This record gives sequence, C-alpha cells and structure tokens, in this order.
Amino acid sequence: METLLSICLGIGLSAACGFRIFVPLLIMSIGSLSGHLTLAQGFDWIGTYPALITFAVATCLEITGYYVPWVDNLLDTAATPAAVIAGTVITAALVTDLSPMMKWTLAIIAGGGAAGMVQGATVLARGASSVTTAGLGNPLLATIELGGSVITSIVAVIAPILLVVVLVLCGIVFGKKLLRKVSPTQQTAQQPLSAGGQI
Repeated sequence: METLLSICLGIGLSAACGFRIFVPLLIMSIGSLSGHLTLAQGFDWIGTYPALITFAVATCLEITGYYVPWVDNLLDTAATPAAVIAGTVITAALVTDLSPMMKWTLAIIAGGGAAGMVQGATVLARGASSVTTAGLGNPLLATIELGGSVITSIVAVIAPILLVVVLVLCGIVFGKKLLRKVSPTQQTAQQPLSAGGQI
C-alpha cells in the first residue's frame, strides 16, 4: 500500500509540474523538511534548506515570468522538456520500494508522461489565448495555471490516490474531445473520394 501511495504521490506532483515546474518541487522540499514526505535514497538533497531556498527563488522567478507578455510563450518553449524532466525526477524521488530499473521506467513513463500531457495542454491554451486576445488574456491564464499547480501539489500530498483517479478521468474526457475534433476532419477528407467513386 505504501508503494502505491508513493507512486500516486509522484504522479500527482509530476502532473503539477505541467502547470509550473518549481511549485511542486518547492512543496516537495517543504514536505520533506517537515517530515510529511519520505524521499528515496539519493534524493535527500531535495529536503535540505539550500534546496528549499533555491526552489523558492526559482518559483518566484517562474511565476513572475509568466506575467510578462510574450515572455510567457518563450518560457513555454523551455518549460515543456523541463517539465518532463522534473516530473521524472519527482516520481523517482518518491518511489522507494522498487528496483532502480522499475523505478526509473515508471518515473519516465508515468511521471514524465503526466507532466508532459499537462504541459502540452497549457501550451495549447496559451497559444490560443495569445492568438485570440493578442496576449491580453495570458495573465488570467497564468493565474489559473499557478492555482492549478498549487492545488494539484497540495491534493497530491493529502490524497494522492484521489488525485490520480481525477487525472485519469480528465485524460479520458480530454482524449474523447480530441477524437471528436479529429473524426469530422477525417470524414470531410474522405467525402470527395467517396463522391468520386460514385461517379
């Protein structure tokens, strides 16, 4: 049961990296220092005061950057691979009872994958906002993303299994919507062929 909880906790915090990279790392560092989180061997540095200060400064800089017009889009370019790496490291740091090969495989697929999916969604949302509002709507989006990262990180620590269930359900809903958008495009592309066949 502890292994399952640690996996769910890692995936939850990794997903929060898709909103903001350093918020989950900051909360993870606070949780470790306060004794609420147990880190895997080799990741003890996350629960140190130098790491806490570094994550706090990085979090402030990241949050500020997303409120600067057009800089937020540049940050998204760098944040996508960084979020996947951070998600992978977070999951690996929290899973303690698996072999190294299993742990890193799980960390890359589940942790990095969760962070990448959420980050991909935020990049699409920011791109749409930049086009439709000329970047004026991006500060609101940045606030929503920040709130999403903080809430997701806190819920991951308090109720990790619940959060993973919610993430899976959101992934299913998002996947269905994406398939509905792709299906009409394929149907319209096939219609001239079928019409040509009738002639």
